[in-house]
Amino acid sequence: MSKRSSVMGSIGFVTSSLFLAGSLSFASPTGGDQSVIYNGPSMKIGEGTAHTFVNLDAAGKPVAIGVKFSESALRGLPAASHQGPERYEYRLNLPEEAKGTGYDHVGFDWNPAGHIPDGVYDTPHFDVHFYLINEAERNFITAVGNDADTANRQPDAPHMPKGYVLPPGTETPRMGSHAIDPSSGEFNGKPFTATFIYGFYDGRMIFLEPMVSQAYLEARPDFAAAVAAPDEYSLQAYYPTQYRVRYDDQEQGFVISLENLVSKK
Repeated sequence: MSKRSSVMGSIGFVTSSLFLAGSLSFASPTGGDQSVIYNGPSMKIGEGTAHTFVNLDAAGKPVAIGVKFSESALRGLPAASHQGPERYEYRLNLPEEAKGTGYDHVGFDWNPAGHIPDGVYDTPHFDVHFYLINEAERNFITAVGNDADTANRQPDAPHMPKGYVLPPGTETPRMGSHAIDPSSGEFNGKPFTATFIYGFYDGRMIFLEPMVSQAYLEARPDFAAAVAAPDEYSLQAYYPTQYRVRYDDQEQGFVISLENLVSKK
């Protein structure tokens, strides 16, 4: 989530030989007795690397999708400037095996000074956008003029996740607008740690977005929370019933994932 600015169960971090691509079989409470992780290509971020993954169960159905990144990726990131909020997007491709999930790619965004609203999300953090649309469709979104009205168009009631609202002023180029849960801790006097955002454009849900503060990651959390769902979806995809943020002590890296995926249309 950002305002008109420029440019992360039991899943193990892969070894460097698997970091670029490949698969890893393992037993998982999320994926059943035997599931397989398929990894997307790696990208350098900060002093480390990041890549996407999809976890398929024994029947080949996706049960989790997410991003893994090394602890060193928190170091050497672009610093904030004095010219207002900035966002640095790292586009992460998904593995071939994720084609059936409905997600096209992941935008792994670093916000060194945070973004609006002030006093809520204006701290260094990562926005992890799981896009249900492709780059060409994203490029069509300017979020200015008449397109700002399109971006802010309210979804029909059955398409809004329960408890969420789509406030004005969150429209962003190449994203759309951002629906929030007003009952989240950061809107009720608690510091922002991790939260879940839904993205809309022209009344359609087009991305899902865990947001995690840098300070929370540095505390090496293991956190999971249920995800509110709408009664209906605009696009066919596998949608999560929870999201998770965790640190893998053995591999010294982080995992941010959408979990317990269920096929919806």
